[in-house]
This record gives sequence, C-alpha cells and structure tokens, in this order.
Amino acid sequence: MLSRTADNLFWLSRYVERAESLARILETTQRLASLPTAYGGLTNEWESAVATAGCKAEFLAKHEEANQDAVVNYLAFDRENPSSILNCFETARHNARSVRTALTMEMWEAINGAWLELRRMADRRLEGEELTRFLGWVKEIGLRFDGSAHRTMLRNDIYDFSRMGMLLERADNTARILDVKYHLLLPEQGEVGGGLDYYQWSAILRAVSAATSYHWVYRQSLKPWLIADLLLLNDQMPRSLAACYAELVRHLDYLARAYGRQGEAQRIARGSRVKLENADIRDIFQSGLHEFITGFISENSRLGSAIHEQYLS
Repeated sequence: MLSRTADNLFWLSRYVERAESLARILETTQRLASLPTAYGGLTNEWESAVATAGCKAEFLAKHEEANQDAVVNYLAFDRENPSSILNCFETARHNARSVRTALTMEMWEAINGAWLELRRMADRRLEGEELTRFLGWVKEIGLRFDGSAHRTMLRNDIYDFSRMGMLLERADNTARILDVKYHLLLPEQGEVGGGLDYYQWSAILRAVSAATSYHWVYRQSLKPWLIADLLLLNDQMPRSLAACYAELVRHLDYLARAYGRQGEAQRIARGSRVKLENADIRDIFQSGLHEFITGFISENSRLGSAIHEQYLS
C-alpha cells in the first residue's frame, strides 16, 4: 500500500473518532452545567471542556470567558479551531475522497452524508434540546462509521491502518476525560464524596458509555479508584486504555507480518501494553493518577509519531 493511502485511512478514522469524542465532551459538560444550584461547585465546567479537548490555550487567546455559547461554537463549528467537529468531518471527508475505492459504500455514505448535513447546521445557534439532539447525531455518525468499518471491511492492511487511527485517538480522549475530572474538576476536600463529586463521576462514565459496564463489573456504588480501574486497566471495557492498546498491538503485529518487518511502533505499543497489564490501580493512585495519565498521553503521542515515521511518511 502507498504510504499516502495509509495516511489518509489513518487520519480519516482518527478525525471521525475525534468528532465523536468532542460531542461526548460537550454532552457531559452540558449535563454537569445543568446540575441544580445546590450541587454547584467552584469549577467552571465549560472551561474544563476545552481543557479536555486539549485546546484551552487557543480558546482563551480568542475568548475572554469560557461560557456555553463560546465553548459550543468553538468546539463544534469554529473554522479557526482545526479540531472543531465541523473541521474534523470536513478533513475526514477529504481523506475519504482520497481513498474512496478503499472504503466500503456504507463507510463513504456515513461520512459524506454527515459532512453535507453539518454544513447546513454551521450557522445555527444551538442550545437546550437542540444542542442535545445535535450532539446525539454526531455520536450516531461516529457509531455508524465505526460499525460500518467493523462489519463491512476486509481484514487486511486497509482495515489495520483505519483501526489504528481510531484506537490511538480513542485512548487519548479517554485519558484526557478522566484526567480533567480528577485533576481539574475535583471538588474541595470537604465535598469529595458529596453530591457534586458523585454527579461528576457519573457524567464521566456516561461520556464514555460505561455507566452500565461499571455496575456490571464492580456491582458497587461509584468509587473514583474503581472508575479509574475500569477506564485505564480493564480489557473488557472497549474505551479503556488497556483495551485500545491490546487492539493496537494486534493490528501492528498484523502489519509486521504482512510487510515482513517490525520497528519502533511495535516496540512502543508493546511496552505500553505491558505497562498497562502490570499496573495496579492502588499503585497508580499512590504515585499520582494525573502523573500516570500525563505519561500515558505522552507515550500515546510518541506511538503516533512512530507509526507515521514507519508507515505513513
């Protein structure tokens, strides 16, 4: 396969996953911001949204205050934000057109239809139920594209590059969502375990579609260390770091066999996978959850660079 084709496939899936993750971040923020006043804390949930998306500095350079209108517009429709939902779908469609013959009809229709529909929404001001419906629609597009890829693509190198882009992006977003809750939204000491803390953790689980999974696995009330265990180390949870890296290692191994050589990408992925397999959530909390997640995000970025150098450049 040409490296340019592999690059288009990789970033196509990555941008679709990023758009869906932004919708999940905004949906969670909308839910937290609408909590009754009695549960209100000293944190700004809308500021936490741009922090989770990794664009807080860029946002604050353009806006004086992180309020709902500014954050929703910036993360959903702002042309100057390269990772806005609108720009994610536009870039994804551009990549999809470049590799049209490598995609199944269902995948192309999902991304092309989403882009055409989103262009009609770009000038609308979204709030309340309309915002909720929009975010649900974005998530549905992500699920439709991902489901089409899973159910209709041949299991070859085209599929491997497509899935690797999605998995790298998903791992990064899961880590950031958990880190922002624990590092930025953590209530004052006296409120930890209180109503605000409970609703924040519940919203984080909903953001990654893990609320039901949590109760099936642990059968307990919400506890921060168990939520972290689920999202970091549990192989059964599809959006966990461990599950993402188990799949990344598998796809990189397929490519190594198909192309007859291994490289830095395989070594980094296996190293991160082994670290997650051997980690214990009690040790992670003792040494610092924020430090662990920060280290993971850095390693995840390093893997993305290694994949680019090894296959996409």
